[in-house]
This record gives sequence, structure tokens and C-alpha cells, in this order.
Amino acid sequence: MTGEHVLAEVMTVRSAVAPMHSEPRIASALTSQLLAGETVTVVEQRGDWLKVRGLDDYEGWTHRGYVVGADGSESTWRWSMGCRVRLPDGSTRALPFGARLDPALGWVDGNAVTTAARMERFPRTAKAIADSAASLFDGASYLWGGVTPWGCDCSGFVQRIFGWHGEMLPRDAWQQARDGVRTTAAADAAHVPGDLLFFSDREDQRITHVGIALAGGRMVHSALARGGVAVEDLASGDAYVERLRSQCVEVRRYV
Repeated sequence: MTGEHVLAEVMTVRSAVAPMHSEPRIASALTSQLLAGETVTVVEQRGDWLKVRGLDDYEGWTHRGYVVGADGSESTWRWSMGCRVRLPDGSTRALPFGARLDPALGWVDGNAVTTAARMERFPRTAKAIADSAASLFDGASYLWGGVTPWGCDCSGFVQRIFGWHGEMLPRDAWQQARDGVRTTAAADAAHVPGDLLFFSDREDQRITHVGIALAGGRMVHSALARGGVAVEDLASGDAYVERLRSQCVEVRRYV
């Protein structure tokens, strides 16, 4: 079907999590996720499939069933830190960390904060970012394209942690490596907590992995080899960590 361009139609995610696909079909690769309350701009439509652009300019395909028309109030909605809401039909829905709460839905339990409270509690400082990275996604499984503690990939984890502290980064690791200030290329150097370490397992050294530096020569990342979010001692003799150190391309500082 020929694509029909829809200019500047703004939609809001109504599902707890909406997938973004590489193609307008459910069997295509998952490239990222959108969370409840996020707004997107429709740039193309093919039947019930919409190619959308998020606030980070990342584009992908999602089904119309996941979204509704935006009403313009979404920026005032509270932020979920893990909570449940009651839907109009009486059922309940869990919302992941980072989703926004539609005030029309009933509150059940969990935690949520206003934007002002979030900014005060989670300031834009390197230490605060590192502290959140070490705790907020603890136990998350690895999921290619994922961006929540329910499952995340390396760059989705990094983007959401930094974004929670008011520092918007691009979606993919290779894009994130274009920002910030380069400090070194050594994975086991004396990094400042909150620095990003970038790795590549390719001959052309295109970035394929990213982690967040912690104090004490450690790094937290979401890795398939660890099954999810894990903290590494970069000075250890662990075979996987040694391979990571050899694949480090650069370290960059953002705040």
C-alpha cells in the first residue's frame, strides 16, 4: 500500500508500553518502545500502521491501536516510578518507570511524581545520574529495543536514566557517542561517575554498546551476556570484562 503522509498529527500513547518496529508489520524487528503518556508526531501512515517520531527524533512504526489523539495536556501529567492505575472498565494496569499518568484514570497504588518534584529529587548532576543508574533499573532483563525496568537494551537504559535527570540523549549508542566531551579511550581509567563508556565489537569500530561509569572503577550496563542490567568491576579478571576493556572505543562526559 502506498504511504499516505500525515503532517504534524500528534498522538499520545495509551498503552503501558507501545512497541516501535522497523517496518509496518508486527513480525518486524523491535527497535524501541514508547511509554504511556508520551506524545509522538505521525510522519507517515500505511493502513493501521503509523510511522511516528518521538521527542528524541527517533522514528519507527507502531500500530494505531496503541495511540489516541493528543489533547495537549500531557506535559502536565505526573511521572510513574512504578504504579498501577484503574481503567474506565474497572480493570487495573501497571505502568512502568518513566510513563506518564493520565489524570482521567483512577489511582490504585505505587509511586508517581510531578515534573517539579522529579527535577528536585533527581537533579541534573553526574553523581545523581550514576546513583539512579545503579538502582532504578536493578534486576531489569535484557530486551533489544526495550527502555524500561521491565526489559531494556544498553542504549535504552542509558537514554532513560539520563532523560529522567533532564539530559536528553539520542536513542542509539552510536548516536549518543556523538554528544558529550571525550575524556579517554581506556575502560579502566579513573572515570567520573556518570561518564559513558562506549564499546565496539566491529572491525570498523562503529559503536555497538554503552555503559554508565560508577564510583570505584565500576560500570553499570544492560548486556545480553549478563541477561540484563549488571554492575561490572572494570579492574576484575573476569573474562567477559577483559573482553569489554579491549573493545572500549572512548569515554565521554555529559554533565
